[in-house]
Amino acid sequence: LAEAANAVGVYVAGLPLGAIAAELIARPRRAYVLLNAEPELDCADPQAALAALRQAQFVVALSAFKGAAAEYAHAMLPIAPFSETPGSFVSTEGRLQTFHAAVRPLGEARPAWKVLRVLGTLLGVQGFEYDSSAQVREECLRGKDIPALLSNEISLQQKPLTPKLSGLQRIADVPIYFADPLVRRAPSLQKTRDARPPRAWMNSKLMARLGVAAGQPVLVKQGRGEARLAAALDDGLPDECVRVAAAHPSTAGLGPMFGAVTLE
Repeated sequence: LAEAANAVGVYVAGLPLGAIAAELIARPRRAYVLLNAEPELDCADPQAALAALRQAQFVVALSAFKGAAAEYAHAMLPIAPFSETPGSFVSTEGRLQTFHAAVRPLGEARPAWKVLRVLGTLLGVQGFEYDSSAQVREECLRGKDIPALLSNEISLQQKPLTPKLSGLQRIADVPIYFADPLVRRAPSLQKTRDARPPRAWMNSKLMARLGVAAGQPVLVKQGRGEARLAAALDDGLPDECVRVAAAHPSTAGLGPMFGAVTLE
């Protein structure tokens, strides 16, 4: 299954997937271009991502929202959300789906592909000579048999068992309405059950050991970060694990989505 909205389209277009992002953070670059991303919420290790951005000499943020980028970006360029630009998605089954803009972009915002096209032209970079998103799509997909590139085949490989971890471990999920800049700012979606603030979920055995009850406040510490959350009961969790959602301002100060934590 695809790991995100258009991961299949990214793969079909021949672009690198998420492992590249981890490398860009682990080995900071001199400059970054952020496209419709908020690293403080969208990265698996938000604190490491922010540290890399703050070390950079130049950061350009292309976004429909100001957000926290004003704290680390040297230049901000307004782009339209997907609803204000034509484009396409490729479904998991390999179906190409195109769409048209629902409304015109607000103010001086422009579709991201147009902003990138102008930057490429000004810098004299080859491969940016496009006049429509349809031309971009055709360049990505020309001559490709999309279904033939996809497969449901499963290859099982035996891997050595990882050593048993010690101490309390964080398990992180990304709730559906924390997942991107657009849904995070939708007032209607933020009123739903799926958008409730993160809690520190743990099973009854761990609660008893810590002497905490559901609803009581706990302090979660991970690395140099911490988050104050309400405890919540979930007996479906493994022993010595606490589930704390990522991609939310209340938990963005913590470290990686998975790793050792302490609870007080």
